[in-house]
Parts: sequence; structure tokens; C-alpha cells
Amino acid sequence: MRTQLFSKVKKLVVKVGTSILTEDGNQLSVSAINNIAEQISYALKDNKKVVLVTSGAIGAGMGLLGIESRPRSLPDQQAVAAIGQSRLMRLYDESFKKRGLLTAQILLTREDLRDRVRYLNARNTLMTLLGHGVVPIVNENDTVAVDEIKFGDNDTLSSLVANLIGADLLIILSDIDGLYTKNPAQGEKANLVSLVKKITPEIEKMADGTAMRGAANVSVGGMATKIEAAKIATHAGISLVIANGREKDIILRIVKGEDIGTLFLSSPDKLVAKKHWIAYTSKSRGKIIVDTGAMDALIHRGRSLLSSGIMDLEGSFEQGDMVTIEESGTEFARGLINYSSSELKRIKGAKTRQIEGILGYKYYDEVIHRDNLVIL
Repeated sequence: MRTQLFSKVKKLVVKVGTSILTEDGNQLSVSAINNIAEQISYALKDNKKVVLVTSGAIGAGMGLLGIESRPRSLPDQQAVAAIGQSRLMRLYDESFKKRGLLTAQILLTREDLRDRVRYLNARNTLMTLLGHGVVPIVNENDTVAVDEIKFGDNDTLSSLVANLIGADLLIILSDIDGLYTKNPAQGEKANLVSLVKKITPEIEKMADGTAMRGAANVSVGGMATKIEAAKIATHAGISLVIANGREKDIILRIVKGEDIGTLFLSSPDKLVAKKHWIAYTSKSRGKIIVDTGAMDALIHRGRSLLSSGIMDLEGSFEQGDMVTIEESGTEFARGLINYSSSELKRIKGAKTRQIEGILGYKYYDEVIHRDNLVIL
């Protein structure tokens, strides 16, 4: 199945974790970087377009400073990342240059992808680089990112980048062979899960009990973050493979269809690009609380959200912002709002025909149009 599925792969995102790039705890491994560059160079010769999402900046900075444990404070993390990022990129640049390839550094924060204009600009840049045969190397901009705009881990970043460029396949390389039924590090009998057709609560439970083995002092990801990345990717129609980056020629073997690691099949219920952005990338600016009738209309009857079904709201937002939609404390949808919070406070619970009389004008009949709404 994999051979047939991956034979159509043209655009590929490869995410490499810190544990694959470091040795002796927190020293960057030149041989590991050369290995990644070598495999990607072969993929490009096979007419694949490849984006590399890499961790390792903080780990590299720690090594240069002689720090053994990951800094806890955000300023210290930013400073260490600033030191390590230049070292990381220099090694990548030198390694790819030996193979006749140019690289481009792309540093992103979540805010770059939450804003629709910046999101499209980032996409255009990446697609232009790929068109010139350049290898974009993406990392989170740890030197400026604060908690509010951090991705949190590069697994999430890689899945958002895969959606950004419309990739066919996302490969996440770590120091574990894939998803196991139980945590193999705890001595329990654990079986590798080769194929996941749908991410269920049972699959998520397996992830909670499966930890990464190495680089615990420098890395932040785990199997649970990889499952979240799989959700984002598969809902965008992108298959994902989690595999051990220390295996020989792992990227090439995966692309050729070898049954290795854990394959998450893309969802048949693919979200269109704009709705995927609403669901997973844009930042919520507020909350809309609706009654059960409105929830039923949105979920089961495919309707838009009207002012009459709104009971209350929280937060300060403007027209065009993304808001979450809740009923009885449970979020079930997200969407782009047509009215500001100050306007919505005045028209909540009102009939559509009453909006113009209350406000003196009316932008739309719908508070959130169905085309700008995602049911979670």
C-alpha cells in the first residue's frame, strides 16, 4: 500500500528532532546533519520538493555555552537559541553546499501564520524557493517568540508548514521507531503500530504513555505532540510518518514505500485550506456562547450562526477575527466573525431583521457565515 501511496509524493516536509541532531547530550552532530543533507539531496534528484523543519538551535547554544540542562526562563532560552541558530544553519549550509544545493533560513512564529496576509506571504516565499530548487530550512524564531506566539514544539510547526505548502507527505523523525501500544521504555510488552487510519481516543491514549528516549534535557516534544501534529496534517489531506531518524537512509526508505515507522493516513474529510487555517492556525480573539438550538443548526443542519442563537460572549474582537463557539462550556466550532464584540453585545439574541434597527446598519444577515465556520 505504501509503495503505491508514496509514488505520487511530489512535495515533502521532513521534521528532524533535537535528539537526532545532537550527541553527548547537547553537542550538534556534524555526521547527523550530513546524513540528513545527503538523503534530501537524493530526494531532490528524484524530482521531489523538500522543506526541512529542524530543531536544535537551543541544543546547539547549550553546547557552545557548556550548559547541561535546558534553560527554564524565556530570556535565557531566547539567548541560547540566538547563539545556537547561527551554528545550526552554518552546518546545514555547508553540508548542502557540498552537494551543490542552496539553503534558505525561514524563522517563523505562530503570529506569522495566524495573520492571513502574513500566512499567504510565507507560503509565497516557500513556494518560490522550492521553484528555484532551494532547500528551505524552517525553525521557530525562538529568539523573539514569547509564550503567546510560540508553536510550543516543532512537531506542530512542521504540520502547519506541510499544510502551508500543500505537501503530500510529512515525515517526523525522532529517536523512537513510531507509535507503540504502550511505553517500551518502561519494560512493558509494547507493539509498534504500523498503520493508523483514524486518530481515535484509543490512539491518543497510546501516545500519552509513550515517551521519547533521548535528549530529555534539551527537547520539548513527545509522542503526544506528534499525534497532535498528525491531526493537523491528516485533516489537511496529508499523510504522516513517524519514524526513527537514526535508521540508515530512513527518509529515502519511507518515500520508496518501505513499511517502517507509523503511517497516519490522510483523512477523507479533508478541510479546505481556509477552513484548516481557521481550525488550526488562526488565533482565537474571543468566545461566543450559543443555545442548544443554534448548536444543532450549526452541527446537524449546516447553517450559519445567527444573532438570535447567541446567549453571551467573552473577549474583545473586531470584524474578521476568529472566535470560538461554545455551548454549555464545550467548544464545538470556530469561525470568522462578521461583527465586533461591541456590536455583538447589542444584537445578541435579536432576530436578523432587527439588527439594522438596533445598530442603525447591517453588515450581514449572518454573524458567522457557514463558509467561514469549522465544526470541530
